[in-house]
Amino acid sequence: MNVLSSFKPALLSIAVLSAMSSIAYANDNDDMEHLTIFGSDGVVNDVPGSAHLISQDELEKFDFTDIMRTLTSVPGVYVLEEDGYGLRPNIGMRGTGQNRSEKVTIMEDGVLAAPAPYAAPSAYYFPTAGRMQQIEVLKGTSSAMFGPRTTGGVVNLLSRQIPEQSLAGQVNVNVGQDGYAKAHAYVGGSGDNVSSVFEVFRYQADGFKDINHSDRETGFVKNDVLAKVLVHSDNSAKYYQELEFKLKFSDEDSDETYMGLTQADFKAAPYTRYSASQLDNMATEHKQAQINHHIQLSERFTLGTSLYYNDFSRNWYKTSKVNGDSLSKGGIENAAAFDEGALPFDEISVDIKANNRNYLSKGLQTTLDADLNDHQVKFGVRLHKDEMDRFQWVDKYALDSTYQMSQTSAGVPGSDSNRIDSAEALAVFVHDEYTIGEFIINAGLRYEDMTIERHDWGKSDSARDNDPTHKKNSVDVLLPSLALTYRVNDELIILGGVQKGFAPPAPGNEDSDNEESVNYELGLRFNRAAFNSEALFFYSDYENMHGNCTASQGCEDDNIGNQYNAGEVEVSGLEVKTGYEFAVSNLLVPVNLTYTFTETEFLNSFSSKLDTWGSVVKGDELPYVPQNQLQFTVGMVGENWRSDLLVRYMDEMRTTAGQGSIISSQAIDSRTVVDLAAHYNIADNQEITLNVDNLLDEEYISTRTHGSIMVGKPRSVTLGYKYSF
Repeated sequence: MNVLSSFKPALLSIAVLSAMSSIAYANDNDDMEHLTIFGSDGVVNDVPGSAHLISQDELEKFDFTDIMRTLTSVPGVYVLEEDGYGLRPNIGMRGTGQNRSEKVTIMEDGVLAAPAPYAAPSAYYFPTAGRMQQIEVLKGTSSAMFGPRTTGGVVNLLSRQIPEQSLAGQVNVNVGQDGYAKAHAYVGGSGDNVSSVFEVFRYQADGFKDINHSDRETGFVKNDVLAKVLVHSDNSAKYYQELEFKLKFSDEDSDETYMGLTQADFKAAPYTRYSASQLDNMATEHKQAQINHHIQLSERFTLGTSLYYNDFSRNWYKTSKVNGDSLSKGGIENAAAFDEGALPFDEISVDIKANNRNYLSKGLQTTLDADLNDHQVKFGVRLHKDEMDRFQWVDKYALDSTYQMSQTSAGVPGSDSNRIDSAEALAVFVHDEYTIGEFIINAGLRYEDMTIERHDWGKSDSARDNDPTHKKNSVDVLLPSLALTYRVNDELIILGGVQKGFAPPAPGNEDSDNEESVNYELGLRFNRAAFNSEALFFYSDYENMHGNCTASQGCEDDNIGNQYNAGEVEVSGLEVKTGYEFAVSNLLVPVNLTYTFTETEFLNSFSSKLDTWGSVVKGDELPYVPQNQLQFTVGMVGENWRSDLLVRYMDEMRTTAGQGSIISSQAIDSRTVVDLAAHYNIADNQEITLNVDNLLDEEYISTRTHGSIMVGKPRSVTLGYKYSF
């Protein structure tokens, strides 16, 4: 066993991705490279900008099912925990803000994965990270080809690859605290011209919180099923072709809430919930179909095309008011006081809103790769449509002195929110990678032409019999990018770049400007044998920054969906990632460090109804952006075992725009969370695992939304068994 090569650190960077399926297929022709990876053999990576691949080995090391815990290994990425299990990730990059990952382009297998990435970017659906084989993260100029949001970056999740063997598979089961269980299995194989794989992923937990005066659970169940079939021509064919069919289904049932705790209750009993939240539940269903076609037209030209369809429905049935007050305007305090018997009532009212929405996203995209010797050129086109149909209502309940809830009136579907937001978009890009001696010049131009609309029937036309009010935004934009890398020697390169960042206005705001910025980066990469490092300085100069009002931020009902302009904003920082593998006797000791420093500043004063901004004064810092983030991992690898320790530090951060010292009620304190993972191979194809998340059982605040505190997940121990064939 070659231990050194088996556990190479995952500071792997990726070359520019094609805008279709990025994963390399089982019987792929050598000339049809859909994903190019550098760094595994110690060669310096020539990719412009920040680009990282989290390999399968790295994903299996800690076996996280929470994408946010996985992505902290990448510098320049910020995460905001919510439920503790990563069911609805909040991911940001380079100071963009994390709310529902709305400023990040989320893809699976190279196609847009958010429910409605143009019309409603808040990602209440996220691909199940635990079933992914690789994860690619691009920021800055390396992400310039992708849209519609090009300031933050790209997360591209690569699903199960069809095995190269005639028959292969794996079964992985885990059990742990708080009723946690996971079952993950796949089977597949490759024939002469037909290959396939089938995968099932299920995970669940009873939850780590207890509801006051109730025996109801606070956990979840999530299922994911994937099937792929690949048909390809003979390798000797004049025009080698591949045609892949991918089908996916997932559903979720989770008893999650937006109701947090008061400061006093957090200190006294952090892992509790108020009885007013006992009926809160999220139910979702996601269906996906994707067809990928690749044809090698000649030794120089390859054409790849993807047709995709995503259908997502969800109903988050959750408490919106307690005793007539919204959660952020006294409802949390009402719920706390009633549970403590401190209110002079035997009964209080609870409004539960059915946040019922259906999403549709579909499109066709194609990319032509041209090898023109010193020029490696890509031409891409994408036609896309998406929509979000909001059809919501409010049911009213009475919470009595026995802490039982009984319905007092049923809402009429469509009587709370009744609208359709939709978008049609055409995106075209060209990208040229030009090599001159030790210089590589990457020049790109992306064009987006989109129409974003809202049809609103209001709260009194549930049947949609009358003509709705109509708002429309038509946007077209040119987005250039330019990057340069210079190879000083075989071990060191210098890189820099500039790109125009963009995000479209929301459909309901006809007067909103585009979000536009100019983004710069400059840095170096150094690789020598078992040592690798990267340091990048970034600077984003916003002409106008958007803030989108969502329920997850605590916005009031009548304000949800509105968008606000912050005007000029500056974000700058430093991203560092370095790793080294020590060989000690018969052991390998891999050490990796990830660090991000960030500074933010509003350059003008304004007022908004966005809870996290509010009334901003020039010089204020952005909320929910820590100045310092650090992650350190150290492992020990033997012949048939390995153990890894992860230490993750996050600096304090403010929850509302401001400057100077942070008011305690608007602060999330700094924290250090430690995770442990251990693997032991009992046979060549069998492994047992031990994972301990939050080893030191740190109690910490994850967010402050709706005027309350959400708590991070406590220590959690999981045992697993894996069988491969």
